Amino acid sequence: MSVVLSRDSQVRVMEDTVTNAEKHLGQFCSMLAAYTRKTAQVRDKADRLVKQLTDFANTEHPEMRATLRSFAEDLAKVQDYRQAEVERLETKVISPLKLYGAHIKQTRAEIKKLKQVQKNEIKQLAKLGKLRQKSPSDRLTISQAETSVQRASADASHTTHQLGEMIEAFQKRKLTDLQKIFSDFVTIEMVLHAKAVEVYSSAFQTLENYDPERDLEDFRAKMHGLYGHRDARPLTETVSSPAVPWSLTGQSAQTALRGERREDEETMEASAEEDLRGRGRALHQ
Repeated sequence: MSVVLSRDSQVRVMEDTVTNAEKHLGQFCSMLAAYTRKTAQVRDKADRLVKQLTDFANTEHPEMRATLRSFAEDLAKVQDYRQAEVERLETKVISPLKLYGAHIKQTRAEIKKLKQVQKNEIKQLAKLGKLRQKSPSDRLTISQAETSVQRASADASHTTHQLGEMIEAFQKRKLTDLQKIFSDFVTIEMVLHAKAVEVYSSAFQTLENYDPERDLEDFRAKMHGLYGHRDARPLTETVSSPAVPWSLTGQSAQTALRGERREDEETMEASAEEDLRGRGRALHQ
């Protein structure tokens, strides 16, 4: 009977392991999916800001126009990186967590089978006990009952051993997967922020270099009806960099241009990601 109790204790540990995994991994999946959706929403809001900046720049004087368009381009680049962040979170973080739903369901089914086997063992033991009490002299019936108990115990022992190995493999996979999932999450965030700092530094310098006096001169000239070389210049003469992609109309144009940029950026992003991973390992050592 002590063996039966020991197996019952093992099953409880197995059930607790699966229950905790189901609860917490499910919560991680939901929270990280919400995090990814929020990131996508920030990207969309920033896209609208880029378009608003471009529209406003077209109404301004030459120096402010060039400054705002350059700022809009930098802001648009960050949203390209944020789009890559969203895609990577979905692939490397959310998708692996989703796989645990089916895996946990299968493991629960195996635990249920083991519990049925254990119930049969307990049932056979109880039957044998009753026979020994009611018919202690019926050796044939008792012998048959003992054989049934031995079969049930062997079956329970074999099934418990198999399931124990399965749960141990499940636990090992869970631990290594969580390590990789959260390492990927941190790496994805580091890549985004490293690139964003680089681009925003450029944007900050552009804004710092803006000289409002030149636009004020242009404004004063217009106010007094003086149209000389300081008059508002055509956009193509005042902007040294290419037009910001969000001057195109509609979300589809934004998506198309992001796709064109992606091929060149993927190599750079992979290199940056590997560099950040290397730095992380060096610091850890």
